[in-house]
Amino acid sequence: MGSHAISTHPFSDQRPGTSGLRKKVRVFQQPHYLENFVQSLFDTQPGLRGETLVLGGDGRFYNREAIAIILRMAAANGIARALVGRGGLLSTPAASCLIRKFRAQGGIILSASHNPGGPEEDFGIKFNVTNGGPAPEAVTEALYARTREIERYLIADGAPPDLDQLGTSRIEAMSVEVIDPVKDYADLMESLFDFPAIHQMFNSGLFDMRFDAMHAITGPYALEILEHRLGARPGTVINGQPKPDFGGGHPDPNLAHAPELVRMTLGPSGLNFAAASDGDGDRNMILGRNIFVTPSDSLAILAANAHLTPGYRNGIAGIARSMPTSGAADRVAEQLGIEVYETPTGWKFFGNLLDAKRITLCGEESFGTGSDHVREKDGLWAVLFWLNLLAAKKQSVEQIVQDHWRRYGRNFYTRHDYEGIDGAAAAGLIEHLRAQLPTLPGTLLGDRRVTYADDFSYTDPVDGSQSNRQGIRVGFEDGSRIIFRLSGTGTQGATLRVYLERFEPDPNQHALETHAALADLVRVARELGEIPERTGRAAPDVIT
Repeated sequence: MGSHAISTHPFSDQRPGTSGLRKKVRVFQQPHYLENFVQSLFDTQPGLRGETLVLGGDGRFYNREAIAIILRMAAANGIARALVGRGGLLSTPAASCLIRKFRAQGGIILSASHNPGGPEEDFGIKFNVTNGGPAPEAVTEALYARTREIERYLIADGAPPDLDQLGTSRIEAMSVEVIDPVKDYADLMESLFDFPAIHQMFNSGLFDMRFDAMHAITGPYALEILEHRLGARPGTVINGQPKPDFGGGHPDPNLAHAPELVRMTLGPSGLNFAAASDGDGDRNMILGRNIFVTPSDSLAILAANAHLTPGYRNGIAGIARSMPTSGAADRVAEQLGIEVYETPTGWKFFGNLLDAKRITLCGEESFGTGSDHVREKDGLWAVLFWLNLLAAKKQSVEQIVQDHWRRYGRNFYTRHDYEGIDGAAAAGLIEHLRAQLPTLPGTLLGDRRVTYADDFSYTDPVDGSQSNRQGIRVGFEDGSRIIFRLSGTGTQGATLRVYLERFEPDPNQHALETHAALADLVRVARELGEIPERTGRAAPDVIT
């Protein structure tokens, strides 16, 4: 028994993206590949030595094997205590909750979020720092630099504990505690929302909902909270058993990947409410009878009604949204007299604002919403927030949304994703747009005059750090916007995301269908970016 130093060589492709390192499972299964990345993390985070580490993942293929390796490496690198979710399971927001509750020095989360799982699909690993949030760029860049020079990794002998049994064991000098992955998170949710009022709504016989866990991590969490604590009838949670391949589905909660759930809300007898979360539990989709609530609108509505919930009844300090997210929350902030911040895409950019207490709520158009209760976006939290509003306001989802639009105006909004396109072609498209930026202001594109065109840069108001080239923005006199950016969450090729937004203050126009309301902006975006010519795609792969 003991620990050993194993000789290795660097891999050139271990730069973390916006949410850690994501590759195909087969890449991670290469000898030394996972070990190199984990050792580089331990080498660049000496503060972990002698401290507590939280560890878990979304249950996708290779999750258990990776946890066994990481535990042995953690022991060899001097970690004093590892908290591991039973079965190796932890949702991303629950991991953040545990890091904060137990004052851990950090956490390793194994997930590729909403990407498919299985032997031929995706795997991921990311590090969350002591505030519970994703590692900032300074940490990930140092980690990446270390991966390019690593020569050895440390690993302990011995077998890891049985992950299915609660309890404490040891690997060398390190304590390994297998804990209930759900309880601490569920207790936190119960402290934030009016569970008695929601329970009463479920027991009224007039309210029915479904929560689609998509055979991903939130199944056990939703069963405990919705069916056991809140009294929703059995069967409210569907696809609730986490599976290594997510049941062969795509665990991305949007209109394209959850069609069964969408159908349940249609027609006069459709469900009152439906929701879904993704692979690792940090995203959400909100549906009412015959209505889909865009994530941008959801953030604005939660902010406008936060005072109706126990956890936020004293008001909110501010709101932050990612740059591609619609400006709907901005007008709420203006009426509330609080600050609103526009950040780059990536949850890590909200962390400093939350820690500095400049904001309470934050969100991204990519189906992520959250608050200062953890330092990750939180899918089930958003669902519970909506249930609290429905119980408090005694209105339907549609009524709440329409009332909000009448008061604040409507932001028609959509996102077009072109997935798996050639990387060079995608880069060329963005460079083509950058070259046009100086000449666009003042010109007409279609019937709209451009007022600004830039490549978004962000200066963190807390620590002064800068992030450049975060997405091409083209804004028009009437408040409409087109945004182009390349996503960093895929594992094959490149994903081009095109965001289109039009503000409409006139309530008589709010009933327009989104595609019709944005059709002219879609044409302008295709022509401006030369999308068909440069990508070879006649249409986007996914529209949300």
